[in-house]
Amino acid sequence: LHAAADTLGIQFCTIDISSFIHPPSLAGTSPLAGKKRAQQSPGLRSKYQSSAPGHCFKKVTLTKPTFCHSCSDFIWGIIGFLCEVCNFMCHEKCLKTLRKVCSSMTPSLVQVPVAHCFGPAGQKKRFCCVCRKQTEGSTALRCEVCELHVHADCAIFTCADCRSCHLDGILEQDTFHHHWREGNLASAARCEVCRRSCGSSDVLAGMRCEWCGITSHAACYLAVPAECTLGRLRCMLLHPACVRLDSRNFSKMHCYRIAESCSHELGTHTVNPALQKAFTLQKKIMIYIIGSKQNLKVFDGDDAVKRGFFRLVSITKNEEVVEAALRAFYLPDDPQDFELHEIGGLQRLHSDDILNRNGGPDNRNSLKDGGDSWLLKAKPRVTEVIKVYNDWPRSGVAFISVSVSDSSTTSSVLAEVLSKLDRQNKKDGGVASRCVQVSLRQMNQTRFYIVENKNRAVRVELLIGGLPPLLTTEKYTQLIEEHLAIKSEFFLCVCFRSGAVALQISCFAEAERIYMLAKDTSINNKTLTSLVIPGITHNTLGEDVCPLLVFVNPKSGGLKGRELLYGFRKLLNPHQVFDIMNGGPLAGLHTFREVPRFRVLVCGGDGTVGWVLGVLEAVRHKLTCREPPIGIIPLGTGNDLARILRWGPGYSGEDPYHILVSVYEADEVLMDRWTILLDAQDVSEDGKDNDFLEPPKIVQMNNYFGLGIDAELSLDFHLAREDEPDKFTSRFHNKGVYVKVGLQKISHTRSLHKELQLHVDGQEVPLPNIEGLIFLNIPSWGSGADLWGSEVDSRYEKPSIDDGLLEVVGVTGVVHMGQVQSGFRSGIRIAQGNYIRLTLRKPIPVQVDGEPWIQPPGHIIISAAGPKVHSVCPRTASVLPEPDPQWYFYAV
Repeated sequence: LHAAADTLGIQFCTIDISSFIHPPSLAGTSPLAGKKRAQQSPGLRSKYQSSAPGHCFKKVTLTKPTFCHSCSDFIWGIIGFLCEVCNFMCHEKCLKTLRKVCSSMTPSLVQVPVAHCFGPAGQKKRFCCVCRKQTEGSTALRCEVCELHVHADCAIFTCADCRSCHLDGILEQDTFHHHWREGNLASAARCEVCRRSCGSSDVLAGMRCEWCGITSHAACYLAVPAECTLGRLRCMLLHPACVRLDSRNFSKMHCYRIAESCSHELGTHTVNPALQKAFTLQKKIMIYIIGSKQNLKVFDGDDAVKRGFFRLVSITKNEEVVEAALRAFYLPDDPQDFELHEIGGLQRLHSDDILNRNGGPDNRNSLKDGGDSWLLKAKPRVTEVIKVYNDWPRSGVAFISVSVSDSSTTSSVLAEVLSKLDRQNKKDGGVASRCVQVSLRQMNQTRFYIVENKNRAVRVELLIGGLPPLLTTEKYTQLIEEHLAIKSEFFLCVCFRSGAVALQISCFAEAERIYMLAKDTSINNKTLTSLVIPGITHNTLGEDVCPLLVFVNPKSGGLKGRELLYGFRKLLNPHQVFDIMNGGPLAGLHTFREVPRFRVLVCGGDGTVGWVLGVLEAVRHKLTCREPPIGIIPLGTGNDLARILRWGPGYSGEDPYHILVSVYEADEVLMDRWTILLDAQDVSEDGKDNDFLEPPKIVQMNNYFGLGIDAELSLDFHLAREDEPDKFTSRFHNKGVYVKVGLQKISHTRSLHKELQLHVDGQEVPLPNIEGLIFLNIPSWGSGADLWGSEVDSRYEKPSIDDGLLEVVGVTGVVHMGQVQSGFRSGIRIAQGNYIRLTLRKPIPVQVDGEPWIQPPGHIIISAAGPKVHSVCPRTASVLPEPDPQWYFYAV
């Protein structure tokens, strides 16, 4: 199709809008596979009709309290109306005003299909958007980008209506509309139109825009103006029209940098255990004849037979077999156009065959004797009808229906579509196209689009990490060409200190090959990382827009880090939310490199914050905004930086929306930051330097720098966490381990004052008999302890985070540290200054902001790291989450 379209100067593309976990082998469907769609569900003889298409309602007797899915009110009495396809339940009065279409019809109503990114669901009560039943247990899934929840066995029947978060250069819209999602609203939600309550915790009811967050009843949401204003978070949200990504050949998981461990694509990645369990259970189900019901295994396509994926279809007396099979696969087509084939035999069941018709035994016995597995297929026809959607919204026509046959060619279809749109061909030519039917569901969700070929240059940007740092550009180019065997021209952008390169490639196939190859390539025993980087058109951002760049460490805070990652992806554009464990902070900073002003929010512990600040310092010269404000949601154990700024000891489940509002309303203050030069040399007893033990290195300090006993405890904790990382999932357990390693060191003695020499502001300072020496930038240490103390001393200035001074404090041992933690004592005040020089005569444990190691003998110099950091805090206490605000904001 693409080859023929190129000769005509037109792009003619097919887009598969099937569920993201659908087997990829079913994706190849050609125009001849399309067919005429009926505007009713398979239940053509339904007695109760509604104003919404697709439903097949029947009157049922209610045996338990039930709520209406349309108005969310209680259904009084014992009579309700239930859709046999999607389980939609409503009052009789709601049938006439029903707006919500059946699940079998929703794929045909999507203008621009976008696949979902499924991952394991959380623990909260939710309802499936396909069968409308409550999701529970390990078989529940949710989309990582939007508020869609499904059962594992319903996932393949979801409508591909995820949020469109970027422009791909092919299908674009003139205006930005609301993106409505049904159900799973908060109980306190109110309708934007009638102001009545529209939320429900009992059924899947109500509508919510996934961009601006407004809510409405299913009967009212069409009265809301179509254009979306993005709501209260508009000024910090990255508008989809400002993000461009040539995403062809890349899945949505790749585009949003979602780790492959969360991917649930069948046949391409590891199968989700929830899906595996569901399908294994399905395979074990056999035919049961119970009373008047019979259950059949029905397969959709030959590939489904090979993989063993089927739907269990329940047949009652006087019910059409084909009609029930179409309902099971949510297909809104005429049963007269389909038939069932026995697998492994020649027997067929046509749409006019009815089980137990007139009580006759022949049909029943033939079905039982013929086998328990059946294949659903379309009857062969001479011509088919396909819908070709156009990319010219001003034409007033959403799609063009075209009849095709074996003799049709791509050029003939293009010519007919263009003539109906009053447009002319630029060139002649074309090729014939044929297809083999594989899956009816796949055909039902395949779209054809005709768009103008603008010959736009392709530019796919990949960020390759894991390379050796501090090499020359020529060496990086040589490594890339040698290990990735790049065949086309590319543009190289290097980040020397991080060991990463950004490649701009002008070929989709080549970009996909490099992306996959890099993930399987190792250099110096270190596996490379590969990420797809979107482009931000910064000149289209509004003057009042300051987008928020979010980094989340999902391994921090137990499961809270992952829930925050999911919550921020829903509230913001997922292109501005980064999993810091998948490629580090460089990916986000490189994406925002041309944005004139933005803010950064870091969700993690003090180590994660230091990581982000270190990378920011390395790439600052490449950023248009060189001092972006940085906020913190504390997910670590100590969280001293958040504590001293009165944002609480740790995140405890506050609503991500309220956190974002507080970030938007925060004001800036200043904070010091320090550089530590570690120069390891063999130092003699008289202080003279000899040979170097290792190359010098530079680290950045935000909170404190410790030597001796406190660093030794931190090192033991760090080693214990590396041995058994799965056990360190809560702050309570982590602090328990700290207490354990502290008790083991309670009798430890070390004359630290004999192993090092201290100079402050050029003056030698004698050290008392101590076991640990700590340099404080903030008045919080060891999970909130005030090590300096509050006593007034005329020899020293009152400590402040922006005074340009470090406080030097000593501790005599583990018992002294425990007394400081309990508030009974403070540390031993030694000095206060802005330039520190230490001489180490022996290897000593050291730690910077909680990251420990053994430092060899040599010199250590601590000095101010350039300009002060721009910190922010909320304007008023009323905007903070209650009871303990759990984030802090500052800028470098």
